[in-house]
Amino acid sequence: MTVLRLSNEPDKPIMKIDHKETYKYIKNISDKKYEVGIILGTGLGGLVKYIDKEHSIDYKDIPGFPVSTVESHTGKLILGKLSGKNIIAMSGRFHYYEGYSHRRVTMPLHIFKHAGIKTLIVSNACGAVSTKLEKADLMIMTSHYNMHFSTPLFGEFKHNNKSSKYFYDAELIALAEKVALKNNIIVKKGSYASVQGPNLETKAEYRLMQKIGVDTVGMSTIPEVLVARELGLRTLGLSIITDLGFPDTLKVAMLEDILESAAKAEPKMVMLIKKLVKEL
Repeated sequence: MTVLRLSNEPDKPIMKIDHKETYKYIKNISDKKYEVGIILGTGLGGLVKYIDKEHSIDYKDIPGFPVSTVESHTGKLILGKLSGKNIIAMSGRFHYYEGYSHRRVTMPLHIFKHAGIKTLIVSNACGAVSTKLEKADLMIMTSHYNMHFSTPLFGEFKHNNKSSKYFYDAELIALAEKVALKNNIIVKKGSYASVQGPNLETKAEYRLMQKIGVDTVGMSTIPEVLVARELGLRTLGLSIITDLGFPDTLKVAMLEDILESAAKAEPKMVMLIKKLVKEL
């Protein structure tokens, strides 16, 4: 009998990652409880300068913590206050294509949970597949397509029958729209597909995504959202459109162009998050 594996996760017993031991290191630095966790994606580190930083910890100094290897991801865990709330921000995230398992990629979510966090704001830079979107648009994620064809939940969580409609918290989405309107920030809503990467998609793949209704595509976020839901964290997903994946007019997406689009949209993202956190 041939078994088709849809993932390159190791075909062997899954070793348990000791989140508690890692959290002990964080707790020795600060034992206060935090309310909000923020994951900052590619080119979106500008929020950090608005955080009243109490501690800034290099990922490499945290026992058992992964290390970000992607350009523009600084690799620091920031503990402090934003808009009057105790927050932990990840300045730089981890990706499956960096060689980490999905369980390693999502390890920080367990640290957030230990620290008392109940709300997660996760951001990303992504490409538009829907022609309703343009470069530097800000999009609220309403649903997703998991094109990793794998999950970080193997060996961590028991099967459950929770409805998938709760991946992205409806109240947080409504609040984000309200805050955006109040502050004259134009936001759109749509779905997000995450592929394994690190290569960008072909014209044929973009056409397929358009046919099945994908609005945007990237290489992150969904693993974190899956684990956040299992841990009981309310989640809001925010995307910045940095390139266009329209098959008939497709151009090579260069990193400098992606970062340029992210920089153009970043002030809107920063203001939205700052104002949103204040309202939580």
